[in-house]
Amino acid sequence: MVVTALVLSLAAAPGRETILYPIPAGFDPAAVRATDARVSLVRRGSTNALRIDTGHTQPWPGVVLAPASGAWDLTRHTHLALDVRNVGTSNVTVHCRVDNPGADGIRNCITVQISLAPGAFGTLEALLPRPMWFGPSPKLFGMRGYPNSGLDLTNIVQLVVFVNNPETDRAFEISNVRATGTYAGPPPAGGEAPFMPFIDTFGQYIHRDWPGKVRDLQDLQNRAGSESRSLARTRAPRDWDRWGGWETGPKLEATGAFRTAKHEGKWWLVDPDGRLFWSHGVDCVGMLDATPIEERSDWYRDFPGDLPEMKEFFGTGYALHGHYSGRTPRTFNFAGANLRRKYGPDWREASADTAHRRLRAWAMNTIGNWSDWRIYQQDRTPYVATLNTGGRMIEGSEGYWGKFPDVFDRSFFMDTVAKMQAAAAGSANDPWCIGYFVDNEMSWGDSLSLAEAALKSPPDQPVKHAFIDDLKSAFGDIARLNQKWGTDYASWEALAESRTAPDRARASEELGAFYSRVADTYFKTVREAIKEVAPKRLYLGCRFAVANARAVEAAARHCDVVSFNIYARSAADYSLPIVADVPLIIGEFHFGALDRGMFHTGLVPVADQKERAAAYKAYVEGLLRHPQFVGCHWFQWQDEPTTGRVYDEENYQIGLVDICDTPYPETVKAVRQVGSRMYELRMKGR
Repeated sequence: MVVTALVLSLAAAPGRETILYPIPAGFDPAAVRATDARVSLVRRGSTNALRIDTGHTQPWPGVVLAPASGAWDLTRHTHLALDVRNVGTSNVTVHCRVDNPGADGIRNCITVQISLAPGAFGTLEALLPRPMWFGPSPKLFGMRGYPNSGLDLTNIVQLVVFVNNPETDRAFEISNVRATGTYAGPPPAGGEAPFMPFIDTFGQYIHRDWPGKVRDLQDLQNRAGSESRSLARTRAPRDWDRWGGWETGPKLEATGAFRTAKHEGKWWLVDPDGRLFWSHGVDCVGMLDATPIEERSDWYRDFPGDLPEMKEFFGTGYALHGHYSGRTPRTFNFAGANLRRKYGPDWREASADTAHRRLRAWAMNTIGNWSDWRIYQQDRTPYVATLNTGGRMIEGSEGYWGKFPDVFDRSFFMDTVAKMQAAAAGSANDPWCIGYFVDNEMSWGDSLSLAEAALKSPPDQPVKHAFIDDLKSAFGDIARLNQKWGTDYASWEALAESRTAPDRARASEELGAFYSRVADTYFKTVREAIKEVAPKRLYLGCRFAVANARAVEAAARHCDVVSFNIYARSAADYSLPIVADVPLIIGEFHFGALDRGMFHTGLVPVADQKERAAAYKAYVEGLLRHPQFVGCHWFQWQDEPTTGRVYDEENYQIGLVDICDTPYPETVKAVRQVGSRMYELRMKGR
């Protein structure tokens, strides 16, 4: 009771840092609620810390930090922070979830993370979100973030500090758990004003003003001419060649295609003319997200779809997650409608030309994943192309974006080859194409999961047949397998009929070996399909979101470049979970803020556009100093719809341009600063 009273009293004092979870000399670690983790008290100089040694048998091993009683009131503060030190021998990503009552990992909470190399120290910081509307409003739906949403900062009931599905034990220390910053109070909004409609004719939030907001049609159209004149005065970096490679740097063998090379201890891409190339790019150039409009007729003021020339921007889209899940609601594309109003009837050609001019002026040399082929196949900017495998899925597998393909089904190879052949007339023989990302953020799970998924699948699943064949070769008789696994299968046929997985501890050797076979077959098959049709293009991997050592080992064996989507403040100290000297690339990263009329920051929140620009610069410069990274691509070109994209409700402020095609000047300035000097920084480390 005494500690809680002190915390609440301090929280009410503006401008002061508030210690939320004191760790005094006599602190009892047994009082900390732990899941698959041991907690001990350690001393670091003059600071006490909690050492947390996690196991790896549970999906989220870690601890819960709660106030002595009641809840924390953080209304006077802007951030929550804690210091973290990796005292283990492996990389660790530590997550902190800030909870209101009823938190479930998605609702009533926010989660932030920090990734640290062994021995590294850092601060894990969470921006405390607040509503953008402070008056009464109706219940909204179909979005990740809402104008009337935010944590109830008067009622923070706990912090959950954990690691996500670790492959091995992890060890880290936490200390100085605190609330920081002074909240200045809400902006003028809400009150007695009516909330509906809350989206204007351009798809912007009505009840907030900000720099760069489009006022009217004339304002929107004037921006096209003023930016065109500005771009005409801004040239690409002087040391670039036509590809965006380092023209004044070392000259290597010219092969007429992009390739990889290790030069003076660092991995590089090499452009078709033999110049060193570092891929500084952005995803989704020209790809226009649509938002659902069903059940939302009263949301919009001066809805542009009522104009005859806007009919092309209606459509339908499949919703995987959220309010419209499993449905194909009618949609409208505000981003496309704004381009039509800004550039006129030839908006596609005009906006494509502007995109290429922007990329050069901003010192970006790559069009990233999921971009419009009508833009990237203009022989003006190098690009990466996108493929997805297909065929039958492993029925026993699971994942956020879907199940894992059955790589032992013939349809897997045939479908991938067919998609490559469809690309042959365009990207397969195009020297401007760097290579292919194939699939994205797949459900790799941990190092046993795909083998378990095979055994959980029906008896006619090809991957299950392959696993059982391996077990027959290894054990011969089902009785020997039963003895090892502690199972009671009556026969191999009974194993095929079974839909359950064995005890992990007893079957880990066989499960792990087969997982490795699945991963190797996946990457080997995809590589063969690519090289059969496009032998000069690079295989850029599958863009790991979560990766275990077995999957990464297989990728390193077969990919020309191994790719990761790393959403964090930094990847400067990133190291693979295996020992492999191979080139790496970041397929996605971003930062977002709530100071420009959007309702969700995206996966890595920052306070405002100034901090967003600084975060971009720090992230990319960290990768430029890393000997293995050959590039990074920001996700994405344009903000997502204010009211959520149809597929999964995302409405993140993550664009280099907003919904009205207006560049964010702070971030664009940082992009150009980094890109203009990236080759000097890459080569010289400064």
